[in-house]
Amino acid sequence: MHIYQFRQLAGQEIVDYNLIKNALKRYSHPRGKISEWIRKSELIRVKKGLYIFGQAASQEPYSLEVLANLIYGPSALSLNYALYYYGLIPERVQTITSITNKRNKIFNTPIGCFTYHYLSPEKYAIGIQLLTIGNGINFLIATPEKALCDVVSLTIKGITFKSKQDIERFILDDLRLDETELKKLDNDLIKEISHVYGNTRLNYFVTHYLMWKKIK
Repeated sequence: MHIYQFRQLAGQEIVDYNLIKNALKRYSHPRGKISEWIRKSELIRVKKGLYIFGQAASQEPYSLEVLANLIYGPSALSLNYALYYYGLIPERVQTITSITNKRNKIFNTPIGCFTYHYLSPEKYAIGIQLLTIGNGINFLIATPEKALCDVVSLTIKGITFKSKQDIERFILDDLRLDETELKKLDNDLIKEISHVYGNTRLNYFVTHYLMWKKIK
């Protein structure tokens, strides 16, 4: 089977080993064919059992968001990548950041670095939504409110907030969050997430963030 034939059969850019094996069921050594496609860069191995098509056979862009969910799960995009996805921060984020209710994990792949930060099940579950992109394909992502809370509670442990000025500097200078988009965030959801997390730094941040937001 030629790689182009398999791409037509697959009907999508992201495929797993079982789908490939089923397509190659007439082959006595399907792994050999898979290795050949990988060697020719017609198929790219993202992780064990998960692949995308190379440039020659690809018909449309693959979704980093869908891949992030598939590489390690259960998981949902969050933190800086989610903030970028929603347009709250200007620069493209190089690392695809997610949260998970399993242990921390990092995957360095041919298409980028995927990191997963642990949250307990009750913290993980709050503030996650299912988004649908083309062809009915879905992925899980934190709401903007949760993504911001995750940044504060999970990734800035060396930073302390002692005043509203510290909050403003962190929001506008460090994260470079868009002020217009910030005003759209749901204050009640932020407070609910902060309550569930029970994180002292996050609670302080939320209190002063809401005060700062009120006078803006």
